Amino acid sequence: MKQNFSLGIRDLWDELVTLQLAGFYWVNIDRQIDAALFCQQIMHGQNNDARVALIGCGERSDSLLTALFTTDNKFTTENNNTGKKQLSCYAIPENKAALLNLTDDLMRALRPKNRLLVLYAPASLWRDISPERLQRWIDDTAAWLHQRQCTLVVISHSSGVTRLRNMLISQHRGLYGLASLQWQQDRAQYLVSWWATERGVRANKVQMLQSDSDGWFMLKEEEPILTPSLDDDGLFLMEKSVMEGAPALSEHWQLLDDNAILVQTGMLTHAATLVFALNQTSQVDTLVKQVHSLRRQRGELLKIVVREMKPCLRASDERLLLACGANIIVSHSEPLSRFLTRIESVQGQRFTKHVPVDVEVLLTTMRPLQIKGYQPPDIFRQSVQMLIDNTLMPEGSKGVLVALRPVPGVRAAQALTLCTLRRFGDVVTIAQGRLFLFLSNCRLNELDIALKSIFRLPVDEAFSNRIVWSQDLQILAEVKSLVQDDTLEQERQINDYVQLQQTESAPSRQVPRREPIAIDLLAPDLLGSDLRARAPGEPS
Repeated sequence: MKQNFSLGIRDLWDELVTLQLAGFYWVNIDRQIDAALFCQQIMHGQNNDARVALIGCGERSDSLLTALFTTDNKFTTENNNTGKKQLSCYAIPENKAALLNLTDDLMRALRPKNRLLVLYAPASLWRDISPERLQRWIDDTAAWLHQRQCTLVVISHSSGVTRLRNMLISQHRGLYGLASLQWQQDRAQYLVSWWATERGVRANKVQMLQSDSDGWFMLKEEEPILTPSLDDDGLFLMEKSVMEGAPALSEHWQLLDDNAILVQTGMLTHAATLVFALNQTSQVDTLVKQVHSLRRQRGELLKIVVREMKPCLRASDERLLLACGANIIVSHSEPLSRFLTRIESVQGQRFTKHVPVDVEVLLTTMRPLQIKGYQPPDIFRQSVQMLIDNTLMPEGSKGVLVALRPVPGVRAAQALTLCTLRRFGDVVTIAQGRLFLFLSNCRLNELDIALKSIFRLPVDEAFSNRIVWSQDLQILAEVKSLVQDDTLEQERQINDYVQLQQTESAPSRQVPRREPIAIDLLAPDLLGSDLRARAPGEPS
């Protein structure tokens, strides 16, 4: 009987965890921390006689390799025959050439036969590879695996997995299996596009997974809560200001005084339509908790609408309300007639998204970092990396990176004094003689408006060159390539910046003026030697 390997996920069906010999499998995982746990579970899930090789990519794999050998004593090196699982570890640089030559390098270093190979790499490793070149690489690798009778599992993680998943969905001829693991704040969704084993092929399977210190396990499906039918599907409850003074349209429409009363009344309904009013930014957190409470307690049939009465919602606030259970958000710019049409559009809908139990988790993870303004290059890189790695924000819409080169004669530290960042999540640094500005949750079409509010002078007059990156992988690649100046140069630039700020804030010194002297032309001693020798302002 042929030797098969396993993903090691507990309680999941065998046909979705088995790794066939000579098979090529691929799992995309949004978060690096989840990918590391998934990879460790594969290592631990093999039989004692299994031979496993882990190929890490770049610096991100160092912590995983350390954890495998320090947290337990289940692995041994290739030459140590102690009955433990044999694990070989290799590392490749994060570049295209290393990926394309992977099989050649493995033949030189390992010459594998009947092994399980696990490639743990960020999705950005495939950033510069076209779909056609990716298909050739998959076909060549699959042929090599069949020749060597080895099984390969690719675990790709972090920013870029969405693009990579879209490229791989057509590779069913070369890949034995394709799956993805998406974090949902308090659990993960494991989506299997297809998975082939000796028993057959399974496709389009979705399972919810939970993690503990030993890895991932399948959650049992929750039994639906049977709610007695209240026959309130045609009931409309609204905060009265959303109607702009218009009366209720029918006897099934109720206009209530404020959002708090609306929540209390909504708790007694099952499938009614609730419309909240949002007038200012300070109301967002309270409204988020109200919407979350209604959705968790009253279920998926309730229709929740939020109408923005004045311009006060940021893009991150919109996403937060939608993640907490709102069906739609109506912009302040939409007239009453369009607003009523939007209410009609949600009738008959079911809210099928998962809403986490703890609303504080959503409030923490879906808001930008609580930092703003100038940051040293290292802190700037880390901050942008954290913002881009946020899996709750849609890929490609997490912000923009702008590089600004000052006009000749003006140094970057001087240009920095023109910059005022007011929003949390907006950070700036100095590198390569330019200002690098990251604006979180800023869309590309809003960039010019944002720059006008940030700089005191027109950007075209203060800077001679501007480069903009809006895609996540582009932003990460550019931030990585920032060459930090030497420490003395950085200190000099920052000292100049502080000195310029102090100079601007301090009152200007008055130039000393000579004191006027009154001269009497009729005085007899006008031409006296004493007067001729005395300078104005000197005592006589």
